[in-house]
Amino acid sequence: MRPDFMARAFAFRYLFLLVLLLCAARRVAFAAEPSWIRVSSAHFSVLTDAGEKNGRDVILRFEQMRSVFAQLLSKTKVNMPVPLDIIAVKGDEEYARIAPLQRGKPISAPGFFLAGEDRDYIVLDLSADDSWRAVAHPFAHLLLNFNYPPTQGWFDEGFAEYFSSITMDNRQVLLGGDPEAILPWRDDLLDTRVQFQNPPKSFTDLLSVPVWLSIPDLFSTRHDTSTYQEGMHHTLFYAESWIVMHYLISQNKLSETGAYFNAVEIKKLPVDQAIQQAYGVNAAQFEEAVKNYFHSLLPLLQPEGTTRQAGSAKVSVQLYQSYSALGPTDIGGSVQSVPENQAKSLIAEMALRIPERRDQAVKELDPIVADQKRNNSIAHRALAFAHLQRKEFSEANEELDTAAELDGRDPWVRFYRALSKYWQGRDGRSFPGLSNMIQDLRVVLDWSPDLAEAYNMLAMARLEGGGVNSALESMRAAIALSPRNSEYLLGLAQIYMAGKKWDDATALLERLKNSPNVKVEQQARQNLQDLPTIKKYGMPSQQNAPETKVTYAQSDDKADEQGNESSAVAVTPAPASRPDTRKVQFLKGRLVRVDCANDPVAIITVTSGSRTLKLRTENYKSLLIIGADEFSCTWSGRPIAANYKPGGKADGDLVSLEVQ
Repeated sequence: MRPDFMARAFAFRYLFLLVLLLCAARRVAFAAEPSWIRVSSAHFSVLTDAGEKNGRDVILRFEQMRSVFAQLLSKTKVNMPVPLDIIAVKGDEEYARIAPLQRGKPISAPGFFLAGEDRDYIVLDLSADDSWRAVAHPFAHLLLNFNYPPTQGWFDEGFAEYFSSITMDNRQVLLGGDPEAILPWRDDLLDTRVQFQNPPKSFTDLLSVPVWLSIPDLFSTRHDTSTYQEGMHHTLFYAESWIVMHYLISQNKLSETGAYFNAVEIKKLPVDQAIQQAYGVNAAQFEEAVKNYFHSLLPLLQPEGTTRQAGSAKVSVQLYQSYSALGPTDIGGSVQSVPENQAKSLIAEMALRIPERRDQAVKELDPIVADQKRNNSIAHRALAFAHLQRKEFSEANEELDTAAELDGRDPWVRFYRALSKYWQGRDGRSFPGLSNMIQDLRVVLDWSPDLAEAYNMLAMARLEGGGVNSALESMRAAIALSPRNSEYLLGLAQIYMAGKKWDDATALLERLKNSPNVKVEQQARQNLQDLPTIKKYGMPSQQNAPETKVTYAQSDDKADEQGNESSAVAVTPAPASRPDTRKVQFLKGRLVRVDCANDPVAIITVTSGSRTLKLRTENYKSLLIIGADEFSCTWSGRPIAANYKPGGKADGDLVSLEVQ
């Protein structure tokens, strides 16, 4: 055999062996890669088994949606006071195993949203294209709830429907299409009790009828926007809400809409009069303008060849509004591997929030905690939450003790310890272990200073401990972070009652007695009924006594700040002072300057037309503020709206202040 042939054969065998070794090394390296990772940006975090690239794509889309929301409502800061956990799974089998059930089967929508007192969840199926679009509607509600004052149902639903039409790439974002026509999974959101033989296919179909809801009827419809899957979206209410919002945004009328809500919510004007004052037209003219706008959009909303309806006015419109988009290079971030046992525990912790998945989630957690190698604190805190859901507080506390032993730095363990005490005491009983509860909540707020529920629990704990002023401060922080939470507002009313601020309590309870939250509505009405007796005797009538938490008074909040519950002493209430009968008046103008020389007393100078008023607050730290995170002694030249009582030590005493 020739030597050169033997050399070539040896070289070929060597090369073949080298390729095999490289392939084996690649397989080993691939096997060593973590199957679960956490990708985090400045505002979001996603747990995924789909790899870093897909994880970063999910993060990018949520950062883009957050940015567009800020552009739409001219927000320089977007609050997220409830932690949002995003879970993105790579396969539809895993997704079907954890997704909510619709008519006994997993929903077909490739994403869903779960709201909770402790945190919110978004779960995505990455095997579907653009699965993030399935949660754009509830995500819009989430951002509205934390960043916009309470409004009427049509505004919230119209905004969320408009927002859910979102399409985007790495260069721009477009909004404006018909969401019912472009999101095929929307049927999952239908009320299962209602069936259509031929359901409408889109909002365009619904609106292509001669008769709409009148604008006053639409604007007056009481609608609970606290949850997303509240019922039927194939209705004229949703369709009209969407097109009204489409009209307002395209015609740059959101500022007028703010004036409308000021008139109808603050001044309590009738809807017709508020429309006239804000938009400069009566309700019929406003409705006609919206209809003409819709008719002008029809050639853009419907397939080519569809003719425009006769008689519709010519309006300069475009279907889509374009917004600048953040790109991949604008989003910083980090990637962290997550052990599989912890990832499975995190998914089970989420599934506990889905009633039909709860038992299965517990079954998946049990073998994890039973295996010494797989056992982890997340699994135990998840089991603790399952016990809390069943009001099994002793069992929950045992699981939390075990979780703390496994990971003493987990802030969620401290949060759930406080939550356990809060749930035990919120039905009128005392909070057990009050001092430990306060200490745990301080640790939680050091970890997450924007966690609204922690401020709420701290406020109620401080109130029970006798610290009315510190309770007011904590509740004010909770409301600033989550201004639409009616339970926080009810807590504020109870703090007012404990501090003998009867007028403030009455005004707030009168507002809450019409709350769409049935529990809040009932409690507000009961508190209003009990107020005369509480003012006279310091407690409600005997028949209602078990329903109302006992409150205490003390000279200052120092003991409470140390978490010392024994320092709170029950005292006999002093005779009620003469009630303040001055009527609350409304003022809209410009804030000229703020005088905080006698801190915490503040006096603001306001001009309104030819008038100049000085409005005073005894403690600006406890003043109800709308439109800003906190009162600032440096404000000047700011448009404001104020509720005040005329007279007093200045031209008036502030009740609330809205900074615009």
